[in-house]
Amino acid sequence: RFNAWEVDELIYLDISEDDAYDIRRDDLKVKNEGDVLNILESISKTCFMPLTFGGKIRTLEDIQARISRGADKITLNTAAIETPDFITESANHFGSQAIIVSIDVKQYADGRYEVYYSHGRKPTGKDPVAWAKEVERLGAGEIFLNSIDRDGMACGYDLPLIRSVVEAVNIPVIACGGVGRFAHFAEGIIDGKADAVAAGNIFHFTELSARQARKALLKMGVDVRQ
Repeated sequence: RFNAWEVDELIYLDISEDDAYDIRRDDLKVKNEGDVLNILESISKTCFMPLTFGGKIRTLEDIQARISRGADKITLNTAAIETPDFITESANHFGSQAIIVSIDVKQYADGRYEVYYSHGRKPTGKDPVAWAKEVERLGAGEIFLNSIDRDGMACGYDLPLIRSVVEAVNIPVIACGGVGRFAHFAEGIIDGKADAVAAGNIFHFTELSARQARKALLKMGVDVRQ
C-alpha cells in the first residue's frame, strides 16, 4: 500500500520488549515469521523505497544482519545513549549515511526538555540540543527526533523543539510525533524547519494518506516530489 502511495521512505522501529513476535495475523507475507530478521527480510522484498530499521541494535553484527536483509539505514537509540562511541564505530564501518540516531524527548511542566531512552521510560539528564550536537560530532548521518508527549496525540509537532535541534546541527533532522491532520506536515517543515517529516497513525489509518500529505505540502509551498 505504501509503495502504491509512493511514500518517500519507510522507517520501521521494533519496539517489542523481547524476542517473541507473535503477530497473530494471517497476512500471507508475514505469516509465521517469528524472528525480527525474517520479518525484515519479508518487508524488504515488498518495500520499493528506502527502508530504515531500528530496535535491539547493540553490535556491528546486529547492523550487518539488518542491512544484509534489506535495510538501507538503521537507527540507534538506547545503544547510542549507553555507549556513545558505538555511533562512531558504526559510522566508520557502514558510513554515516547509514546511521540514524533516534532521540526521544519529554517536556516538563516548566518547559524544560529531557532526552529519554529504553522505550521512552528512562531519563538521561541530557538536553536534546546538546545531545543532537554530540551525536553529530560522533558521526551520525541523520537525527530522528520524536516528541514523547505528542506521540499519538494528533495535536501537531512540537515546533520549538524541532526548530531548536535543526538550528543546532548540520545533519538532516526528521521530525516525528503529533501529526493529526495533513497541515501538520507543512508546519513541521515551514515552522519547525525540519528536513523531513514522519508520522505513524495518520499513515496507518487514513486512505491515500501519503498522497494527501504530499498535496498539503505542495499547497503550502513546500517543494516535494509530486
